[in-house]
Amino acid sequence: RSDMGRGLSLLLLPLALLAAPARAEGGTAAAEEVQIEVLHLPEACSPKSKKGDLLNAHYDGFLASDGSKFYCSRTQNEGHPKWFVLGVGQVIKGLDIAMMNMCPGEKRKVTIPPSLAYGQQGYAQGKIPPNATLIFEIELYAVNKGPRSVEAFNQIDRDGDKKLSELEISQYLKEEFARDGKKRHPSAHDEILADIFKKNDHDGDGFISAKEYNVYQHDEL
Repeated sequence: RSDMGRGLSLLLLPLALLAAPARAEGGTAAAEEVQIEVLHLPEACSPKSKKGDLLNAHYDGFLASDGSKFYCSRTQNEGHPKWFVLGVGQVIKGLDIAMMNMCPGEKRKVTIPPSLAYGQQGYAQGKIPPNATLIFEIELYAVNKGPRSVEAFNQIDRDGDKKLSELEISQYLKEEFARDGKKRHPSAHDEILADIFKKNDHDGDGFISAKEYNVYQHDEL
């Protein structure tokens, strides 16, 4: 997919740059607190979404109290579906739960309690009041291997030593920048490379190990 190619240049950046605002208050809650209604299930349901996958979806958000719409992805970003990594906090907790085990082409209507949305604080910028129960209508278009998947690591790790050198990541960035064709300041490559190591090379040895890279804790690495 061309959209995947354009997005890959961001995949090594800190997840905070892609994160949704304001995660829910309160601790963990049982998954069954999210009510899921399947509106459409395609005959071919593969692959099913799981934690760490990169999803492409459209979704509309409504307040359960009065049915008013507070969000529509089709009016954002020139109407393009949203890309996000599932299960890592880039969307509210309730959506992370609601979109697990979902297949491309599936449509769901989900009801999310305040504890798995914006809690007691609400989200004023998004016109979400305190203690609001939210309803989302979701259409999932694509399920792809996420940016921190085993496959992505092995693609960058060209010498197969289970650690990423500055040279390997530099080469990866150059290839992705060339592939997406966007104009960037000459300093962008070096700034991104430095930021990647600052945020991921926790032991400061000049390499990003499989453990340091692998924020989704895949057993394969």
